[in-house]
Amino acid sequence: MTTHKAHCLILPYPLQGHINPMLQFSRRLQSKGVKITIAPPKSFLKNMQELPTAVSVEAISDGYDDGGRDQAESFVAYTTLFKEVGSATLSQLIQKLTNYGCPVNCIVYDPFLPWAVEVAKTFGLVIAAFFTQSCAVDNIYYHVHKGVLKLPPTQVDQEILIPGFSCPIEPSDVPTFVIHPEAERILEMLANQFSNLDKVDWVLINSFYDLEKEVIDWMGKIYPIKTIGPTIPSMYLDKRLHDDKEYGLSVFKPMTNESLNWLNHQPTSSVVYVSFGSLAKLDTEQMEELACGLKNSNKNFLWVVRSTEESKLPKNFLEEIKLATVSKGLVVAWCPQLQVLEHESIGCFLTHCGWNSILEAISLGVPMVTMPQWTDQPTNAKFVKDVWEMGVRAKQNDKGIVRREVIEECIKQVMEEEKGKVIWENAKKWKKLARNTMDEGGSSDKNVEEFVSKLVTIS
Repeated sequence: MTTHKAHCLILPYPLQGHINPMLQFSRRLQSKGVKITIAPPKSFLKNMQELPTAVSVEAISDGYDDGGRDQAESFVAYTTLFKEVGSATLSQLIQKLTNYGCPVNCIVYDPFLPWAVEVAKTFGLVIAAFFTQSCAVDNIYYHVHKGVLKLPPTQVDQEILIPGFSCPIEPSDVPTFVIHPEAERILEMLANQFSNLDKVDWVLINSFYDLEKEVIDWMGKIYPIKTIGPTIPSMYLDKRLHDDKEYGLSVFKPMTNESLNWLNHQPTSSVVYVSFGSLAKLDTEQMEELACGLKNSNKNFLWVVRSTEESKLPKNFLEEIKLATVSKGLVVAWCPQLQVLEHESIGCFLTHCGWNSILEAISLGVPMVTMPQWTDQPTNAKFVKDVWEMGVRAKQNDKGIVRREVIEECIKQVMEEEKGKVIWENAKKWKKLARNTMDEGGSSDKNVEEFVSKLVTIS
């Protein structure tokens, strides 16, 4: 019988981009002797193409077991019922595990679910908040929570100075929920991440110290912050966890053979990899502009277009790229992104700037063309271009569309022009720093070790 140092219950928000980082952190803990149980809602588990096998999985309920968020009348209805039913079923799970002789010592929760703090306190457990977005984005939501940062539509052209930021930002750089009044309820939830954060024992950030020094130092004066990222599989970073090659959880089935076989036949650093993640939706006009921009760049491209989005592609586009003699392209419904980014044929990553995608590109040293769509993505794009200098930003026009000539020019800047050489050098630098931070003695590795040692003393 295996004796564990401690037992952590992981409570994620039910989105793939939130669960995967927590799952990777769990594997780090597990490698150091901590037992892990991850507890997503039943509704989320039903939609998985694959489930993690390396950790124990126990479902709780969000109150919508058959359809999850899609079943709810509104976002507010979903979060309200999730709080009520989730609190009850989480408590039942903690009690069940105790009865089975496997008591929980700590809850690591996504701050989108702040009610977890009260459940943990009821059972006298250690509680750790796990922020899946960048510390810079967390800082912005903190200032919204405090009522310091407000952006009515009349002020959209002003520069904004935010404590902890090394440079001023513009309204186009802040998370979209901050500047769109119609997103008031979602912004309220994001700000509420900080509503009871003073009651937690740990605040874990999926980032690394060298990447966001200034803002981490500033936030660290308010909360007990520890960076524990990048949370991507170990075999793409420090390689100390030899069986850790995949996230092990996916909503979509990747077209692995098609993607990698095609890449194997492309020259080194010749391919533009394009993906907008698992949630973002482009409208038909933007899809056409992107398709034309890719074709006109005369670069090979691998483009992930989810099956629900394929109908927005220009007529005959798929046939044209198959027959093209100058520019070759491949469109897939989903692909193994880490394996793709690691491939020697990749020359740049055209990305929506989801935080997981950004961390993967940084960890694998891939320059970026950023095309942020919503939520935290504009802030991430700002840092890619102006702070880390690891890419360029494809700017929208006044109608919110990135035109084909802008896309074409951005790709050429990264892959052909002198500016691209500087970006490539910076990409190599950040790749090395990302690996060092997770390696033995690195800043994130030390923080994980400290977290485990504290758990052991209270277990």
